[in-house]
Amino acid sequence: MTSAAIRSQFLEFFRSKQHLIVPSAPIVVKNDPTLMFTNAGMNQFKDYFLGNKIAPNPRIADTQKCLRVSGKHNDLEEVGVDHYHHTMFEMLGNWSFGDYFKKEAIEWSWELLTKVFQIPVDRLYVTVFEGDAKEGLPKDEEAAAEWKKWIAEDRILLGNKKDNFWEMGDTGPCGPCTEIHVDTRPDEERQKVDGRTLVNADHPEVIEIWNNVFIQFNRLKDGSLQPLPAKHVDTGMGFERLVRVLQNKNSNYDTDVFTGLIEKIESISGQGYGKTDNKSDVAFRVIADHIRAISFTIADGQLPSNTGAGYVIRRILRRAVRYYYSYLNYQQPLLFQLVPALAAQFENVFPELHQQQQFVTKVIREEEEAFLRTLEKGLKRIEDIIGQAKGSIAGKDAFELYDTYGFPFDLTRLIAAERELTIDEEAFNKEMQQQKERSRAATATDTEDWVVVNEDASNSQFVGYDSLEAKAKVLRYRKVKAKGKEAYQLVLDKTPFYAESGGQVGDTGQLIVNGTTINIVDTKKENDLIIHFAEKLPADLNGEVTAHVDADKRKRTALHHSATHLLHAALRKVLGTHVAQKGSLVNADYLRFDFSHFSKVTTEELAEVEKIVNEKIRENIPVVIKQMSKDEAVAMGAMALFGEKYSDTVRVVTMDPSYSIELCGGTHVGATGELGFFKITSEGAVAAGVRRVEAICGAAAEQYINDQLTQLATAKEALKNPKDLVKAIQGLNEETTTLRKQLERFELAALQTLRDTLLNRVQEVGGVNFIGEVVEVSNADALKKLAFELKPRLTDYIIVLVANIEGKASIVLLFDEAKAAEMGLDAGQIIKKQVAPLIKGGGGGQKTLATAGGQDASALHQVIEAVKGLL
Repeated sequence: MTSAAIRSQFLEFFRSKQHLIVPSAPIVVKNDPTLMFTNAGMNQFKDYFLGNKIAPNPRIADTQKCLRVSGKHNDLEEVGVDHYHHTMFEMLGNWSFGDYFKKEAIEWSWELLTKVFQIPVDRLYVTVFEGDAKEGLPKDEEAAAEWKKWIAEDRILLGNKKDNFWEMGDTGPCGPCTEIHVDTRPDEERQKVDGRTLVNADHPEVIEIWNNVFIQFNRLKDGSLQPLPAKHVDTGMGFERLVRVLQNKNSNYDTDVFTGLIEKIESISGQGYGKTDNKSDVAFRVIADHIRAISFTIADGQLPSNTGAGYVIRRILRRAVRYYYSYLNYQQPLLFQLVPALAAQFENVFPELHQQQQFVTKVIREEEEAFLRTLEKGLKRIEDIIGQAKGSIAGKDAFELYDTYGFPFDLTRLIAAERELTIDEEAFNKEMQQQKERSRAATATDTEDWVVVNEDASNSQFVGYDSLEAKAKVLRYRKVKAKGKEAYQLVLDKTPFYAESGGQVGDTGQLIVNGTTINIVDTKKENDLIIHFAEKLPADLNGEVTAHVDADKRKRTALHHSATHLLHAALRKVLGTHVAQKGSLVNADYLRFDFSHFSKVTTEELAEVEKIVNEKIRENIPVVIKQMSKDEAVAMGAMALFGEKYSDTVRVVTMDPSYSIELCGGTHVGATGELGFFKITSEGAVAAGVRRVEAICGAAAEQYINDQLTQLATAKEALKNPKDLVKAIQGLNEETTTLRKQLERFELAALQTLRDTLLNRVQEVGGVNFIGEVVEVSNADALKKLAFELKPRLTDYIIVLVANIEGKASIVLLFDEAKAAEMGLDAGQIIKKQVAPLIKGGGGGQKTLATAGGQDASALHQVIEAVKGLL
């Protein structure tokens, strides 16, 4: 049975049990501060479990793209080394939201595995929660009783809290679970060792295949458990493991989920897989796994970067590069060549990769090329470090590899382990902590649990499309601490405040309660909950609240959001239909728009884009907004954004059906004429294959034009109001160039005079011709040039030139190569260890040429004497 058929059978089985089959959510999580990536199938349904939102159907099933490489669920170190851990994987799952519970979940699990997939009963074991006395949690007798209907009692095992109490994170929905394990060992092995003893013992052939979680509680910040309003079922079955079992393979990588990729890697690298269980086989598995994580996250909108989720993706990519570089002896970009095969494999499952194949390929290739340029230098540096290490690599050295050469710590640890070395991880973390302290202090927040005020409503209704004011009541609130200050977050039963999403910033404004005004400084979403950030709490939490949005800010923000739609359409018209939005920021002052494009947008192209947008503004096109089904919207040509999760009913914003139709939840003007005038202020690169345009409209554009005209008038006045300003500036530039050349000739003559003076001051010190002088020069380049003027006129020389340049010390050491080698002198080391500290600065260089700069120019004579003393 193929993997595609297995996936289809799972979904069809639950469709027959009245489950609604829904698409996978994006692998990159938005509107949830507790997660970077979707790490479990239940993530997209979190609001249903918490009671913040009603599910479209009480029974749901799907296959979900998941990523586990950071935080609590971190499998990166095992990926490729063993045969069953992955970064990106598919999670097959079925859910009940307050509908069926343990009886049906267990019965259907058994039916699917043993009747549909026909896994032999004598290879299956199940575990149930044994209870936890500390938390007052009893043994899950209900699950055990249900299992006794289907499986022998000696195959029902007790599991501890670690294995059989599932929690998504430190806080949130949780509950006891029952796991199903399958013993894939050969019969002779199973006869020797009882499979029960190998369950949850990390045996590579006795593996968990399905987890049925019974969501009953919400874990609060203080660690306590709060019963949920309703009981739910959340199951997860690792697709790759299931396919391995059903295809009777010893490794996930031997299934058709991965064999196509592995064959492609063989073809590209010229190496074979599976001949020996060596490092090259590990490399094949690492590459085949990692390309999936890299490709799908980029397709869902997360570009590699140096921070946050982007750095996680960069780490994965660099780990893969290092494996093919070192163990497949392939030293040019490889990963990008796998994208077409991967996109074709998943075209009918996760089509977003196929739709963006060119873009994803471009981003990965440029990331590979950039890392390969630094990898060789980094590997040479790590060899130096390993050569000096005595059993362990210092934390500061590991941090240097991270900070200077872009080596993720786990990559350095991997290389160290291959040489049987450890790393002083504590010291590395200390270095990292010092680097992060400032930013962490600036952004750290401590959020307490929600306090429920009114329980008669569970969600916040947004009414801000039609009104900027609403009467409301407080549903819940919580206290937060940030930068040492206390603030509050509130949820209202209805609100006119737009919560930050789709690139549009959140509204600000006021809450008025009994004549008291409370400022709302921001509005954000947490999953589907609209949260108002307030400076204080209303004195009367049960009183009526008047929510009032800052109308001026909302209006100016709406102008820029509508301008973004006009800009997007114009860019596609001028540059091509490959242009797709990759990010945006829309606020009251300006708009920022990131889009896929592979070259700089020319001045002429930008002018054409501006022209089209302003034409559409002058046409005063009505902005038509309608609610409709997603299928209907797509059929009429509406543009959806990759990486966004849309509900079945969507909001469609149209500005002339032949020009711009987009799915959008943001706020907009009534007609394009309200934008007044549109002006692009900048264009540049953001990442591989991504460009950024910043622009303004309305009053902001008017102010910008007026400022530019004022600067132009000032420039004309400074040049005595020439008839042709451009010609006058060109003439000024030509005059400046002539004067600069004259100055360079004067400086060269001065240096030659100074050179001759210094040649008359050569001393014989320790068998070398020594020049050590404080000189007067205008800049550090002139100091180095002076040293090179001396070089061809001397033999067996050591030159030390120092200068006070605008109050700061500047040093050049230039050594005769043969003499320095004979005497064991290294200019780079001398300047680092003995010279730079004297002037409170830093420096470096080669064995024969080194430079330094520092704050203390009073120590210049000490520098000369220090080098002289070495001779």
